[in-house]
Amino acid sequence: MKKRSRYLFIVNPAANKGRAASKVSWLHALLSGHEDSTMVTTTHAGHAEDIARSTIPEQKCLISCGGDGTLHEVVNAVAEKEITVGILPIGSANDFIKTLNPPDTSHPGISHFFNAQSKKVDLGSVSFGRADHRYFINSLGLGFTGRVAKAVKDTPWLKGELSYVYALLRVLSGYASVKMHIKITLEDSFMELHEPVFAFSVLNGKIEGGKFKISPHSELSDGLLDVCILKAVSKLEFFLYVLKYINGTHIGDPKVIYCKAKAVELTMSTADVMHLDGEVYDNIQGNINISVVPDGLSMLYDQPLSER
Repeated sequence: MKKRSRYLFIVNPAANKGRAASKVSWLHALLSGHEDSTMVTTTHAGHAEDIARSTIPEQKCLISCGGDGTLHEVVNAVAEKEITVGILPIGSANDFIKTLNPPDTSHPGISHFFNAQSKKVDLGSVSFGRADHRYFINSLGLGFTGRVAKAVKDTPWLKGELSYVYALLRVLSGYASVKMHIKITLEDSFMELHEPVFAFSVLNGKIEGGKFKISPHSELSDGLLDVCILKAVSKLEFFLYVLKYINGTHIGDPKVIYCKAKAVELTMSTADVMHLDGEVYDNIQGNINISVVPDGLSMLYDQPLSER
């Protein structure tokens, strides 16, 4: 009988716009001495999710090897199930791991996975359309940031943060604030808005788009999501907010609503683009219901030096 592997490395060679393919042989060589580990590569969009879902009864740990999109697929296969997920960041932005593992705690290679600690993190849950439902682990954006995510996908010739800057400028040139009806369930009260919105984001992690600190106060295990709404501003004004987002200094600005929430209900009368962890969902309209899933996933993480 074949020995069951404890760790399954799901590798997306298409991550980082195909540049992750160069990591496949490197990872295969590193795993050659680990009998408790196996590796499988994806061949098409959605394949990581299919692989993760099909191996739930057999695996203890799934290692997502790619970017936030690969992680998004794995999370949607195993959310709220008794399985642990790790991240080998070989994508373009790798936003979520910047919150999970701050830069001074991250390790090169793969050896750290085999004695890593695990902890529970929250997830976001989204219902939209007639019966569609997805989870997100890092962020959701609708309208401006959704369109930026789509533009990034459409620029395969640009790499990393440069592709996000190009996409932002491309979207901005023809963009206007979008009218939204938003109901936010706070910890002990409610908030409601019905007005044009320039940018709407709900985050579990702190960072989006590689370097934008949209949600500097996010905590992965506080049982809450962080909502960041930029009210209607001019295109020229928006450049000032880009700088604020990079530095995380937009909190408290009169044009910004930032709060922690249990749930958000959003209604849009016209179709727009939504992204979940950078993955694009087009033609979204009507009611979108967003809620937190406390402790929805077990994650491997690098311990800070103070905890070792």
